[in-house]
Amino acid sequence: MLLDLDGQVLVVDLDGGHWVRFVVTRVPVPPEKPHGIDYSLTLHGPDGERLVGFDNAHPVGRQKRGDPQDHRHRLRTIRPYEYRDAATLLADFWATVDAVLRERGVIP
Repeated sequence: MLLDLDGQVLVVDLDGGHWVRFVVTRVPVPPEKPHGIDYSLTLHGPDGERLVGFDNAHPVGRQKRGDPQDHRHRLRTIRPYEYRDAATLLADFWATVDAVLRERGVIP
């Protein structure tokens, strides 16, 4: 399911200014990526700025080597994210996207 989204770019507003991008690949299962995928799910604004991102590209805060690297970016903040499964990741991503689009007045 999640791997099927790799490479997809979707416009998410009527004016075509906000868009999401999915980059998802299968990887060996090291301790920091125990689910066996490398992922980046992002929402971008009209100027290309990343507004929301869920990914596992790097450690966050005081994580030790081998700790899961899952985290989320929301505007200018980065927080650890507890990855459970692909369906929950997608639901959490879309809920955050909707919240940011509402805050920006893009959707009601």
